[in-house]
Amino acid sequence: MGIWDVKPDHERSRWALEPFVGIGPLRFGMNPTEVAAALGQGTADYSTSIPWGGTVTRQERFREVGLTVYYADEIRLAGASVDARLGPQVLSDGTALVGRVPSEMEQWLIDRAEVREPYSELFYMPGADPGSQTLGLVMCAQRVGDVVLTRPVFLASEWIDDVYHRLPASEWATF
Repeated sequence: MGIWDVKPDHERSRWALEPFVGIGPLRFGMNPTEVAAALGQGTADYSTSIPWGGTVTRQERFREVGLTVYYADEIRLAGASVDARLGPQVLSDGTALVGRVPSEMEQWLIDRAEVREPYSELFYMPGADPGSQTLGLVMCAQRVGDVVLTRPVFLASEWIDDVYHRLPASEWATF
């Protein structure tokens, strides 16, 4: 695949979102060895530690899977970001969340919030990415050639309260 090619939906793995539990084969709370095994990978392609507020967040990237994961205290899976170009398709209530038009997904989140408590359901990050308190996700964007597609970030319940500060600033940038 070229640098801007997007894997078609029918070629992607299909994962289900279980809010605050996990996505696909991943469960929040897994350790790095369990994550690699669940993904069918020996090790991550890239790994680094990021100090934050007295704790350390570990970041691992699995390029073939199209996934970046984050561990609280370096040992418990607490977040996952799915690449818009290559990552698995994650579904919530039958709705595909990965590699979609950001404005359509924002409207989906707004519509979803209207049948819940809108003021406690929907939130926006400083860069205007919408998020859902009950799904445990932020709908980030990723540049793919001349278009922008959704790159959702899924979070464990303990991270949704201060999501902006839990992950590196690069996670909240459109890249």
